[in-house]
Formats: sequence, structure tokens, C-alpha cells
Amino acid sequence: MKCARKIILYPNAKRDIGFKTALDVKERLSALNRHSVICYVPEGDTVDALPEGIETKNLEDELPNAQMIITFGGDGTILRAARETIDVDVPILGVNMGGKGFMAEIEPTELSLIDDVAKGKYTIENRMMLDVEIHRFGHVVYRDFALNDVVVRGDHKVIDLILFGDRQQITAFSGDGAVISTPTGSTAYSMAAGGPIVEEAAQNIILTPICPHVIEAKSFVLMPDRKVTVELGKKRNNPAFISVDGGNHLTLESTDVVFVAKSSRYTQLVRLSNRSFYKKVSEKLGERP
Repeated sequence: MKCARKIILYPNAKRDIGFKTALDVKERLSALNRHSVICYVPEGDTVDALPEGIETKNLEDELPNAQMIITFGGDGTILRAARETIDVDVPILGVNMGGKGFMAEIEPTELSLIDDVAKGKYTIENRMMLDVEIHRFGHVVYRDFALNDVVVRGDHKVIDLILFGDRQQITAFSGDGAVISTPTGSTAYSMAAGGPIVEEAAQNIILTPICPHVIEAKSFVLMPDRKVTVELGKKRNNPAFISVDGGNHLTLESTDVVFVAKSSRYTQLVRLSNRSFYKKVSEKLGERP
């Protein structure tokens, strides 16, 4: 008899306090005859003691036979899970335990929708990703990939940037930096910097200046097959760094060239609700301070 594929519960210990929501979902799935449910606590999430039913696992060993990962946290937790699943076709379902949680599919008050997971009543949406390279004197010194965005910023000082698309100059300006985002990331830092909101399942590359010192410096929405290049200008040799999906800052040297292009890989996100993209934007981003 063939074993059922596992559902991996992926709680953020700082968001899902005491793993209460993860345990609730585990009980719900088990009651629906989904006994092959495991919980995984990501390395680096320090907890005093694990409650019964929560255990650490080697995720790399579990993923080949996984049907899905269910995350419990904010968008950062989903981004972390996306990095874990980049080389396997395991979709991610996000339960929002954070703030806006724009990438999450359901809220803690909507856990009854989890029943549809056990019944196989869900769809999968492919989200575009970006490949990133840093070239230094003609050699690749760094490679990464992004689901949300790639940020080039000055380190507390203004920097000069020149942005190219397929080797044609798009814009040049002085400012705090620039965001190169996917449609998924268009509602994150890019939007905060004045960029457009793009439907999540679209295939575009969005370039958004951060606090440019030029009135004409605007956002650009590019075709997905454009090859974007970011160069540091020569007028100001101020420190700059790159950050991918909000990760660690990597210092850029003045001669470095950053290349960003659409990746051949996708992140798979689970859709359970019938909530439209426009309704989600209104609910998540329509509040007043």
C-alpha cells in the first residue's frame, strides 16, 4: 500500500507562540485521516522546550515525499520556506501569524479551510523568481535567487546608480538605492518606495528608485525576458550593499556589476480561498495609520 505524502508544518517560533496554531492544524489534519503530518522547527528558531507533537526534522530528507509545506508566520517565514524548497516541487501554504502577511493565503480565523487540503481541493499558483549575480572584474563572485526583491542601497549615504535593460540605459540617478522586484514583491519594499502594485501571478520585472534626487526618476515595469544590469556611478564612491529577499547585507565594491534576470525556477503557492487579488490589496493595504 502506497504511503500518503507528508504535509510539513513549518512554524515560526516567534510568531506562533507555543506552536498553538501549528498543533491545531496538525490535530485537524489527523482527524481527517491525514496521519502523515510532521512538524518542522527551522534551524535557528530557539525555543526552551518543544511541546508534544512538535519535533525537529532534517527537512532535506522529508521534502522528497512531501505534498505541501504549511507555514505559520509572516511573509518572512514564507520566503525562508521558499528557499528551502527551491529545488523541489513542493507548494507552500501560508497561515498569516505576522503583520500584513501579503503572501499568506489564510488567517488564523480561517483554519477550517485547511480541511480542503486533506480533500485535495486547492490550486497551485506559480510565482516568478529572479536570478541574481554579482560580477567583479569579469568573474561571478555571488549568486542568489529572489521571490520578492533585490535591493541595492547606499550604506547611510547617497549613491549613484545606472540601471540598464538588455544593455540599454534605462535611468541614472543619485539616491538611496533601487529595488528590482517580482510581481510578488511589488507590494513590499518596491511599493513603499513608490513603485506600482502588479498582480502577483504576472510576469514582469519592476525597477523602483529609492528616494531619488531627480524628479524624473520613476518606476519601470519591464518584460520578463529583460536582462537588468545595475552599476554604481563614479561620482560618489560611497559604500553600497545588496540584499536579496531581505537577507543579509553584502557589501558591493565600486567596480561590481549586479545582473538580475527572470529565473527558470518558480515558487509554488497554494490557493484555498476565493479572495481576489484586489480584495487582498484592499484588506491588507487599505488601512489608515
